[in-house]
Parts: sequence; structure tokens; C-alpha cells
Amino acid sequence: MPPQQPKRRLAANDPVTIPRKATTPLRPARSSTRRIALELLHAVLRRHRPLDEAMADHANLARLEPRDRAFTRLMVATCLRRLGQIDAVLARCLERPLTPKASAAEGALRLGACQLLFLETPPHAAVTETIDALPRAAAPYHGLVNAVLRRIAQEGPALLRAVPEIPTNLPDWLWQGWKASYGEVTAAAIAAQHLREAPLDLTVKDPAEAALWAERLGAAILPNGSLRLKDAGAVETLPGFAEGAWWVQDAAASLPARLLRGIDGKRVIDLCAAPGGKTLQLAAAGARVTAIDRSAERMARVSQNLARTGLAATCIAADAFNWRPPELVDAVLLDAPCSATGTIRRHPDLPWIKKPAEMAELPALQRKLLNAAIAMTHPGGVIVYSVCSLEPAEGEDLIARAIDEGAPIERIRIGETPEEEASLGAPADALTRAGALRTLPCHWAEQGGMDGFYAVRLRRR
Repeated sequence: MPPQQPKRRLAANDPVTIPRKATTPLRPARSSTRRIALELLHAVLRRHRPLDEAMADHANLARLEPRDRAFTRLMVATCLRRLGQIDAVLARCLERPLTPKASAAEGALRLGACQLLFLETPPHAAVTETIDALPRAAAPYHGLVNAVLRRIAQEGPALLRAVPEIPTNLPDWLWQGWKASYGEVTAAAIAAQHLREAPLDLTVKDPAEAALWAERLGAAILPNGSLRLKDAGAVETLPGFAEGAWWVQDAAASLPARLLRGIDGKRVIDLCAAPGGKTLQLAAAGARVTAIDRSAERMARVSQNLARTGLAATCIAADAFNWRPPELVDAVLLDAPCSATGTIRRHPDLPWIKKPAEMAELPALQRKLLNAAIAMTHPGGVIVYSVCSLEPAEGEDLIARAIDEGAPIERIRIGETPEEEASLGAPADALTRAGALRTLPCHWAEQGGMDGFYAVRLRRR
């Protein structure tokens, strides 16, 4: 006999027992949005793959209509943003935790709960179509998934009210680190911003045309000059994309390049340049730019964006540890590889694929890259070091240690004049006492927030 649904409605404190076996197979799984979403969720949470990478490699995703592709990503991204709350609700509905062998059923429960609790998906679609998307190997859990999701459809709001948003949706090690660095109030504000979809920010090639493109795109102009769109849709279809009038770049990511002043005609190296937004900024400012990145594939994307925007730079695929320019340059912009915890609002998979041990290794790599940047710059030249990380070990602490240990650099304060502070357009409280820049996701919260960045401007002694 197939597993039977409960005869009565489950009460909030009734556990659901995991079935031992079932004899009724599921219908053959379809390449549906939910089946693909299950596979993407598995790739992130079980194989620790970045979501964007998993999406790019999934052949069936590209075959979906644009609307279905968008819904697939929305399901997975929302599930990752709200994973702590979802798991807490599911835990109240299960008699005991699922075993690793039940990973497909666990994914279906998470995805179905996400639709019911946060996406307002009609219960029939959220329950039935999620169950239909399960692979045949998950047949023994058909009844379990059905019963739990139907219970959440009935009692979900009450179950959810018992689970706080913050810090439930973060790994504890990440939450504790932010509390220690920024205080509990600010850490909570950062975490709250990560629960929201980030808007689309654009940098206009010619700042004088920002108002023109804002009108054409229906965008708001931010204090730093970036354009911000909500519900933008496919980037390639927006006015101005084909003619290269702008490029996609978070407002915070546009600030480090602007710390290099008066670079028209100067020789500037953009280290770790891909995906290329900063290269485009430097070229648009008139610099003679050499863009360096170890990935030839990523450098090809930089070249494509240069061609689209009609800007010029020399692109070289090389390892910054070993490559050196033929002569020392006027300035280096180093946007170092980092934990990227400042970009969680755009990449909700990051908290679940990053590990503390992996992150602890990054400062040594970043210090080696800083040393390389110093070696490329002539005495008196300027280095801007930046990371899209919220971790002080990769930013403030790293620079302080480098100076204390005798690296031939000194700080040039950011915002040292009222004119520079005004022209930068950064949030007022993003300028630190040490003269560096520290943006947080909760800055400009009413307008949709921004990525978390640390940037410091240095002079080679």
C-alpha cells in the first residue's frame, strides 16, 4: 500500500515520522523549474559550489523561458537567504533529523517550505509540483514530503512567527564575528539587508550623461553618481547596453577606483582586474591601463566589455605574484581576492559555502599581492587596496600589520578635504578614523543598501 496522508490536520506540536519504505514509485521527473531548483540547491549545500557557477553549468536551465529561469533562481536564492528559518520550521515538523541519504527529500522540503513561507506560491503548486520534481530514488520519502508541506501550508505563519530572522539565517561563526567587529546593532542591520534582493547598479561611462540615462532607464541617481534600478529584468535588453553607455557595478564597488585622482594620462595597473568594472572606470578617466588577472577566461570578459564600451586597456592573463611591468607605474589598484562577505546580498550562497579555515588563509595571500603591488609602483606612486569583505582581518588589520612590519607604504587619508569627500559621494559614516573607507550593506538601507567594501589609499615611500 502507498503511504497514506494523515486522517486529521496535524497540530503544531505533532511530529511527522520518517517512513521506512514505500512501494509506489514517483512519476518520471521532468526538467521543470523545481527539478532544476532542487539540483542547484544540492550543488550549493552539498557540493559547496557557488550558485552562479552551478547555474552557468546547468544545461537544462538555459532551455527554460526567461521568466522560468528567473523564478528558478528566485526560489533557490530565497531558500538560501532564509535557510535558517526554513530549517527551524522543518525541525518542528519532523520527529528526528533526516539522514544524509535523504538529501533529495530534504532539498524538496526546503524548497517547498520556501515557496509557502516566503514566495506566496499557491499551496497546490508548491506542494504537488515540488513532489513531482523529486527523483525516483526519493520515492520512500514521498509521503513525508507531502505531509510536512501540507502542514506548513496550513500552519506556516504560526510556525514562522516563533523563529527570529536574525541571527537565525546566518552560520553562528559568521554572526559572532560581525558582532565582535561592528557591535550587535550594526551586525543585525547588516544581516537584515542580506535578506533582501539587491537592486541593479550601473556606472555610466560619461558622468555628464548620468541624468540622461537615469531618465531613459527609469533609474534613481545615487549620491556617488551610480544609477539604481529595481526589477530591471535582463541587463542585455536595457537601453544603453548595446552602445556601451554603462556597465553593471555595485555602487560600493565603484568607489575604490575613484580614490585614484588625477590619473588622466598616467600609467595605472588594475591587479586582479576581472570582471572589469574598475578597469572600465580607470580607462574612462583617461588612464593608460594595464589590466592583470590570472584567469584567461575572465580576462576575455574584460576585453569584451572594453570593446562594448569603446574603451581601451591592455589586458594580460598572468599571475600577479610573478608578473612585473617593464617599468614602474604611477598607480596600482588592487582589488584583492577575498571572502566576499560584503556581497552576500547578491550572493546568498556565500554563508553556506565559506568555511572559517578557508577564510583564515586569505590574509597571507592578500599580503603577498599587496607586496607585489608595492613592487610595481615607483616611489611616490599611489596604491589603492580594496576587498569586498566585511572581515577586518582582510582589511583594516592587514594594512595596520603591513605598516607595523615596515612595508614601504604610508596612508593617504580619504576625504582629507571637504571637496574630495563631497565628490566621492560615499555614505558619511563610511570614512573611518584611520582615513580609510568602510562601506556596509546597511548603508543607504532605505535605497536598497550597498555591498560591504574596505578600501585604503597608500603612497609608496
